[in-house]
Amino acid sequence: MSALPTLSTPPDTVEPPAAGAFAFVFTRLPALLRLSCGLAGAVVALAVRTPPVRLELLLPAVAALTAWSIWYALRAWRHRLGAALVAGDVALTSAACLAIPVLVAPEVLPGEASWIAVLASTTVINAQATAPTRWSIPAGMLVTAAYATGAYTAGDAAEASAHAATLLVQTACTAMLTAVMRRRMARADAAFVADQRAAREALVARTAREAERQQNRDLHDTVLATLTMVGLGAVAGPSAALRERSAADLRTLTALAEARSVPGGTDRVDDRLREVLTRLPGLPVTADLPPCTVPAPVAEAIAESAHAALSNVSRHAPGASTVLRLRRLADTVAVEVIDDGPGFDPTTVPAHRYGLRESVRGRMATVGGRVDVASAPGQGTRVRLEWSDVG
Repeated sequence: MSALPTLSTPPDTVEPPAAGAFAFVFTRLPALLRLSCGLAGAVVALAVRTPPVRLELLLPAVAALTAWSIWYALRAWRHRLGAALVAGDVALTSAACLAIPVLVAPEVLPGEASWIAVLASTTVINAQATAPTRWSIPAGMLVTAAYATGAYTAGDAAEASAHAATLLVQTACTAMLTAVMRRRMARADAAFVADQRAAREALVARTAREAERQQNRDLHDTVLATLTMVGLGAVAGPSAALRERSAADLRTLTALAEARSVPGGTDRVDDRLREVLTRLPGLPVTADLPPCTVPAPVAEAIAESAHAALSNVSRHAPGASTVLRLRRLADTVAVEVIDDGPGFDPTTVPAHRYGLRESVRGRMATVGGRVDVASAPGQGTRVRLEWSDVG
């Protein structure tokens, strides 16, 4: 009942959350995998340097691959992975695989445990996770072919075939996993976009309905009320009072339109209620209106709801003693319209009657307020309008 409802147009474009999460995960994980494997591989590569490993080739190769791993991780972490980064990773790894005969000692080559075997596995997995399938699968096959060629050239045909098979399996499994995840996330994003579109359309429709209801309230409380008086025969012949009331109705509608064209700000409820009393000169009212400031839309809603309640007194309880009272207790603002007229049974009011339902309850509801009506035949009527700025 506290905060004012605000209507805002949802953005036309919202980043799909599933795609964003996919891009985040499959950027951070490859970056960490490349960095950790690159640093560990450098240590392992330098640990075993028995012939035919050539130190003058090993050291620059390890330095270049380590620097590349660090650059790859930083670039991917900050700017995500692009085609150039993936292509560079595949090219460097393939070159290292072809150089297995001079970079990996024969005793550590078998068993798919050499540092270049780990480097090749890391590259094919990262390629599947970060590149489109039409590029990632050929990239995996290229690394596989380079590793098989390098291991076979180093004289270990078993290792060449064994780890080549492992690389192909890693390529296929990672490609399928990534493809499934992309499809699932695409469906989730499509559902999200459809939900956002439906919510936007519902908001537009709700805003239009509320604007129509607000217009109906204003007309009911001004022009229609005056026409009702004329239709009931309350005005006979030319009448200065009728002209004045019609002019007041026009001023009220103009003021409401101008107030709604300037959003935000605050207003004095007591001042607005005094203006309401000037629009009902024929109704004697005892007013108790201490100063009270609230958001402008709230002041308008309270004042116009009070006007509707007072207009009901004027129409249905002419001559009744009427009190208009304003109170603010802590965070709650309350306005009471009390009369000692004939009263009525609120449960018997027909559903089609617009005044109490829309001009009072409906209008207060638009600002998160509430209305309490206490009345009974022969016991007068008390209408209490209440609004709080605490939820």
